[in-house]
Amino acid sequence: MLVNSPLSEETNREVRTRSEAVDDAVMRDVLKAVAARVKRVDRDHDIPYTAGYSQNGETIYIDRHMPRSHAFGGRRVETDAFLVLHEAIEKALLDELGLNYIHAHQIALRSERAAVEAHGIAWRDYDRFTQQNVKSIADERLTKVPNDLDLTPYREEQDFARLQQLIAAIRVDEG
Repeated sequence: MLVNSPLSEETNREVRTRSEAVDDAVMRDVLKAVAARVKRVDRDHDIPYTAGYSQNGETIYIDRHMPRSHAFGGRRVETDAFLVLHEAIEKALLDELGLNYIHAHQIALRSERAAVEAHGIAWRDYDRFTQQNVKSIADERLTKVPNDLDLTPYREEQDFARLQQLIAAIRVDEG
């Protein structure tokens, strides 16, 4: 039988605080490790949903209109690493574990959030920043789409209108 005493609450709080500090350090290391393994980050194209990846997973694409940094709490933070982490994890889960997109995306999103918070950024502030840019990027006309963009997310989200726009833009670029 577990005893809920003031001492055990205090001890639990202390352990939780220590483990969160370790988790932050680990997440900062994960961010660096993943970034070091990505062969190429490309910011020269139009990428719906802000970011994506090549079919072979060697390139992470970030939309050319997405700001590279943002001021959070008075300090400027480069945000590309968080997007790269998300996309690299998502692609690895799709390819290596055979997960479907929605599962891979949710795990990648939670990893992105943990990395953002490990850098002392409130998730709601970061999410607001990304969502504002997702909306403006979604409204843009697709003129520069990489011909090796993995279209899995658009197919599995059944975003057929966006998928048709992407395919048309790829054909024009190849033409």
